Amino acid sequence: MSRGSLPLLVVFAAVMTAGAKVVTYPAPPEELLSAEYEVWADGQRVDVYTARVLDAPFAGKDWDFGGNYSFANFDMSGRVIVRITSKRSLRNTIIRPESAGVRHETVDDHTLVLTLDRPRKLSLEPDGKRGPLLLFANPLEDAPPTSAAPDTIYFGPGIHKVGRLDVTNGQTLYLASGAVVKGAVVVRGNDVRILGRGILDGSDYEWRKGPYHVMLGIEATNVLIEGITIRGSSHWTIVPRHSRSVTIRNVKLCNSRVQNDDGINPCNSQDVLITDCFIRSDDDCVALKGLDFKEANNNVENITVENSILWCDRARIFLLGHESRAPFMRNVILRNLDIIHFTMTPFLFEPGEDMRLENITIEDVRIHGEGQRELIQLKPVVNQYMRNKVPGFIRNVKFRNVEVSGQAGEYRVRLEGADAEHNVQGVGFENVRILGEQLSPDSTRVSTGQHVQDVRFAP
Repeated sequence: MSRGSLPLLVVFAAVMTAGAKVVTYPAPPEELLSAEYEVWADGQRVDVYTARVLDAPFAGKDWDFGGNYSFANFDMSGRVIVRITSKRSLRNTIIRPESAGVRHETVDDHTLVLTLDRPRKLSLEPDGKRGPLLLFANPLEDAPPTSAAPDTIYFGPGIHKVGRLDVTNGQTLYLASGAVVKGAVVVRGNDVRILGRGILDGSDYEWRKGPYHVMLGIEATNVLIEGITIRGSSHWTIVPRHSRSVTIRNVKLCNSRVQNDDGINPCNSQDVLITDCFIRSDDDCVALKGLDFKEANNNVENITVENSILWCDRARIFLLGHESRAPFMRNVILRNLDIIHFTMTPFLFEPGEDMRLENITIEDVRIHGEGQRELIQLKPVVNQYMRNKVPGFIRNVKFRNVEVSGQAGEYRVRLEGADAEHNVQGVGFENVRILGEQLSPDSTRVSTGQHVQDVRFAP
């Protein structure tokens, strides 16, 4: 099935130079492009989009998340030279994550050049969080579907106002490069794919007034979401609810337009893989929740977040335990991650309602600090989201190879049980370093309260 008023033929600009290949895709003519940046990849112009920050009713508040920003996508293989120009000075540009090791040359005050040896997701920051350029160099698409492919909902280049779009058993939703699809997607059934290099856009909708209560809702089994960009969510963004076997790969979230725009929230779901993603949000980047489902298995388990870059303007990077009535939240792996900006506690684990939060591994995480007070909090709690007003349990949490660099700050690590039953047991810190200091039992950054057992430190 094909949708859209424009021709379905996508005109690509592709070049081959010294083994490199670059594919660019023009934006729709109606799209208001960035006035801040221009980008070329191996000589091919890359259209630069804009994303808004803090629409009403949040505009003009006391906090400052840096204003509107820009982003650009292209596909590549081989070694690619990228040239960026801007009306602002680029001399003090920092490229994050620093672990990517991408070096750049400042040609003049308004031009810089960088070389990419493989696909990358980068934040180019001439002035910190104020108006950065997010650069998404994707791998080449592998056999994308055509408009004539069976069981395919195909959006070609152009702007498409769809409202609510339902996708079900065996279907593929394809957002071609150059497509901007304005609306929300609801997935129900089995064996569903959402693919492409296009944009799913919620920025036309006021806060909490989109066509569905989340941007991309999933209640399904065996789902793949790959390659798309999501801009300007009006509420929670990607939400697998009571779902199984969900993979979210190479997805870019350009949010921070409203509060409650959580990035990815697996709720009562199992076997969820989030990999090679970029998330910028105002609210929590990734929140695991066990809501009010009555099915046979409503646990949150076997969740992996890996190889991704995370930026949260106001809330937490990872929130585990709030709004959770499931018996278990367990077997969670958070690995090989770059946290490039955060505000509140990036690792906030606060189970309640007798939920058992257990077997959580956080490893190979690099964090850019800007002087924040809080880093980690493990504490069973009772809060306003709970119906059964009792705390939960925390068991077997491991932090391994975690590095905080950047500005001086307290970066507190807090462990505290609620009572003798609802306690914290089995927490390990192995090679956790804060501003070069190895975390140890004697560290002034560590606060261990009552009802905490078996805390271990290792270099």
